[in-house]
Amino acid sequence: MTFTDFRRRSMRQLNSKFIYGKYPLLHTIVFLVELLMISILTRKFNSYYAARPVLTTMITNAVLGGVADTVAQSLTSIRQRAVRKSGGPDKDDFFAIEIHELDRKIHLPDEELIPDSKLLPPPFDFERLIRFMAYGFIMAPIQHKWFGFLSRTFPVGGKSNGTVNALKRVAFDQLLFAPVGLGAFFTFMTVAEGGGRRAVLKKFQDVYVPALKANYIVWPAVQVLNFRVMPIQFQIPFVSTVGIAWTAYLSLTNSADEA
Repeated sequence: MTFTDFRRRSMRQLNSKFIYGKYPLLHTIVFLVELLMISILTRKFNSYYAARPVLTTMITNAVLGGVADTVAQSLTSIRQRAVRKSGGPDKDDFFAIEIHELDRKIHLPDEELIPDSKLLPPPFDFERLIRFMAYGFIMAPIQHKWFGFLSRTFPVGGKSNGTVNALKRVAFDQLLFAPVGLGAFFTFMTVAEGGGRRAVLKKFQDVYVPALKANYIVWPAVQVLNFRVMPIQFQIPFVSTVGIAWTAYLSLTNSADEA
């Protein structure tokens, strides 16, 4: 048996194992490794940031983006595991929700929703995880520059009116950066998945506007707290931490359009 065959067989075995029959083992292992990385970063963040602020932010963003996608993939696996079992989901399958119908327009093919199907849920997608980590890594320097610009333009300390300037930061952030950043996300993911101009346009037509509307529900309040309370070195990590749920939503939205 070659190493490739051994690796494939091992991965197949891991992907077929579920904790308590519900929670995917491989997804859980990846999640725990990511939590370990976060623990290391948390303990030494201040010293790392003082020495290399941009690189520290890039690594932190990448790890948190990986956590978000792992959560999204885990939810998908849990849900599909429940749907495929004999009799379909029951009252104990709390997470077995229709995550692929985020805007009530995108549906999985009927053949993937057969309750008694013997097929396993999709295996953990490491390439997708790498795409999300790469996006967080690449976007961190841009976020760092943007937050620095907002901090200089609208100071919240000293004799300035902190609350008013914090609201100005939020307005600039949500009206200028948020639409561009969301567009960059869907463009990057589509191109990284092998899509071209037509695929990018389709992604924008299908999911961009619903995602932007969701952004305006979630982020203004978060950013008011962020800009008013958080020191500048913690602003991007704070956004990325709160953004685990948001990025998981984007991950599900992006994968829903692929389906």
